[in-house]
Amino acid sequence: MPFPLYALALAVFVMGTSEFMLAGLLPAISHELDVPVGTAGLLTSAFAVGMVVGAPAMAAFARGWPPRRTLVACLALFAACHAVGAVTSVFELLLVTRVLSALANAGFLAVALRTATLLVPRERTGRALAVLLSGTTVATIVGVPAGAVLGAALSWRATFAAVALLCLPALVGILRGVPKAIAGSEPDRTPASLSRKEPTLRTELALLVTPRLALAMTLAALVNGGTFAAFTFLAPVVTDVAGLPDAAVPVALVLFGLGSFLGVTIAGRFADRHAGLLLGVGGPLLLGGWIVLAAVASQPIALLILVFVQGLVSFGVGSTLIARVLYSASGAPTMGGSYATAALNLGAVIGPAWGGWTLAGGAGPLSPVAVAAALTTMSLVLGVITRRRRPDH
Repeated sequence: MPFPLYALALAVFVMGTSEFMLAGLLPAISHELDVPVGTAGLLTSAFAVGMVVGAPAMAAFARGWPPRRTLVACLALFAACHAVGAVTSVFELLLVTRVLSALANAGFLAVALRTATLLVPRERTGRALAVLLSGTTVATIVGVPAGAVLGAALSWRATFAAVALLCLPALVGILRGVPKAIAGSEPDRTPASLSRKEPTLRTELALLVTPRLALAMTLAALVNGGTFAAFTFLAPVVTDVAGLPDAAVPVALVLFGLGSFLGVTIAGRFADRHAGLLLGVGGPLLLGGWIVLAAVASQPIALLILVFVQGLVSFGVGSTLIARVLYSASGAPTMGGSYATAALNLGAVIGPAWGGWTLAGGAGPLSPVAVAAALTTMSLVLGVITRRRRPDH
């Protein structure tokens, strides 16, 4: 794989760490800035919504820019927001930096997904995406626990500052590794192509209502929504249902992260040629896994094993669906990456929101797992129905 992919993956790792790290920092932020914990939680929801809205908005705004310029601008803005967040004592300003960080993150990921597919031959698209998305899975294994430890040892401000500093090597890697011009990323100006009209923004946006792309985005959002519903509220399952101590929560999160890293890696090797098989086998296994996990959650060893397995299967299926979104959006050369990013993060909004709503209603700590099973079932039913109606896809 080309070196620039690893520079992009490092940036995705830093951004993934920032996205998930607030789970362990909210109490400290609430106390120091003198706001209720519920109010501090707006920092998380604002980031998620910013990611969904920011992906297409940032991609459209920077549509005429070379990919490297957009990547550098987004990463620099992301670093600046965390530097400001590390020193501010005003909650409202911190909230603004989270929204801007989400916009920068969304813009970066949208362009990075597209750039990754342009740096390799088409038949290696799945592997390239696996390298890029491994940044997110490694963030759950290393970045988030490290951020929690740093926050506990020093302060939440130190975690924000560390994220800003880690952006610097990623920035240098992108500047040195990503070419100024990448074939396929900019309008073709050769004489043979001048008679061909490049797709307009309206044309690229019109793809959103085509059945193939709409289906791929919906399936990706549903599967990833189930994954994030269970992952976000895994701690209560570990402590309240399995009866394990609080110290076991990081262990469960690391196991999930290790499984997700393995799932992305496996999917990357086979998604290009065997996507249908991966989804046909992985989808039912994912649903069965959520059901079994709920059934054995009171048994600590079985629970931890299922957490690892579900991390593997969920990210294997999810990353395959993200690759399918990019394939389906091949007619949108500047906006396709934003569609994949929006689908991924729409799931990250819907799943935890539904899971949190069930918990608030008193449904019990296993209710987010039931949400994961429900969303996975929806994706399987929709996939079967559309497959029967459109056998050629």
